[in-house]
Amino acid sequence: MDKTKKQILEVQRTELTEHLIYLKLADSCKDENNARILREIGEQELEHSKYWENKSGIKVKPDYARIRRTVFMARLLGLSFVLKQMEKREGTGSKLYDELSTVYPETKLFSEQENAHEQQLLAMLDEEKLQYVGSIVLGLNDALVELTGALAGFTLALGNTRIISLAGLVTGISAALSMAASDYLSTKAEGDSRAAKSAVYTGISYFLTVILLILPFLLMPSKFGALVVTLSIAVLIIFCFNYYISVAKNLSFKPRFIEMTTISLGVAAFSFFIGYVLNQLLGVNV
Repeated sequence: MDKTKKQILEVQRTELTEHLIYLKLADSCKDENNARILREIGEQELEHSKYWENKSGIKVKPDYARIRRTVFMARLLGLSFVLKQMEKREGTGSKLYDELSTVYPETKLFSEQENAHEQQLLAMLDEEKLQYVGSIVLGLNDALVELTGALAGFTLALGNTRIISLAGLVTGISAALSMAASDYLSTKAEGDSRAAKSAVYTGISYFLTVILLILPFLLMPSKFGALVVTLSIAVLIIFCFNYYISVAKNLSFKPRFIEMTTISLGVAAFSFFIGYVLNQLLGVNV
């Protein structure tokens, strides 16, 4: 089989696979407008698959593993993230299409029209998770900065991991409730009818971050070892969250990641120093 034939079959399979992905995502989508958009894109992918089938003269099977994986990720991380990830895949509208356009010139325009149409449709998607991304950022960012700083200070000021984890939990839970309440009051004061849901997103993101950061102190006997693991978890959370947001909202990843990491670790380092100074001055060892 020559190179062009292999490329045609690869594109044909990709188009058919994405057709089924879009249909399955539409079937599981509660929002009728989003479901309609997904079906429209899916039908477009099917037309393209049939075009390539006419060229190859061969029926291909879709990539069922990719279909299952993509549908699962959509349920876990949301439609916008998964669809933006699909855009980045090589296949439709990619180098492969560019190579095929030398043999089938009409596919160059074909690819450009598809990409423009998909971009237009994806921009219409309305997903709740992204509506409240500001509240999630507020909860995550405050928890990372405040709790990494507090735990770093507690590590030197207090004696063992159990006491540190208790102090961290009390601090974290109180702060989560305070943040949620503050977000509710400020959002409501602006006349936003979604104030309650915004507060829930802020509080939950803060609380989950607290649990992840305190977990090493609950599981490890060495408080300094636990602090190192906690700071590593903080960096990992920052990395994962900023990657998700950069893909889902088409934002730059690197500057946001560096900024959040620098602030969180900087506050932790300063708090660690304050804890050391207070421990020496007051001579407290609980």
